[in-house]
Amino acid sequence: MSSYTIQYKSNNNVVYSCKYHVIWCPKYRRKVLVNGVDIRLKEIIQDVCTESRADMLELEVMPEHVHLLVEVDPQYGIHRLVRSIKGRSSRLLRQEYPWLKSRLPTLWTNSYFVSTVGGAPLEIIKQYIENQKRV
Repeated sequence: MSSYTIQYKSNNNVVYSCKYHVIWCPKYRRKVLVNGVDIRLKEIIQDVCTESRADMLELEVMPEHVHLLVEVDPQYGIHRLVRSIKGRSSRLLRQEYPWLKSRLPTLWTNSYFVSTVGGAPLEIIKQYIENQKRV
């Protein structure tokens, strides 16, 4: 067994560890996440994560794409979180940086990449299942 320990979270009825690596791009992969847009985008993403009770673990904004490592309650869902981030950031950034409107019809593409990260060792899962008999 590795020395790596997973920190589990819980809501009222689920114990979980759901970490995701998410990547998305501006429409036409334009290099528009620059000149302050990148800094403001980070603030918006942090705000949405906080409101959604998701933990932003890592965030990197490149000129033409975003990398986000985030932990999300499975009952809230990664799709809902990404939709909220992209929706709010598109609306606010296009209001605050009018030059974005002239460069792009919408800020983001409809698509994104998502991959789960990490996971529980088999022994931990077996132990959890075993412990459920006593609950």
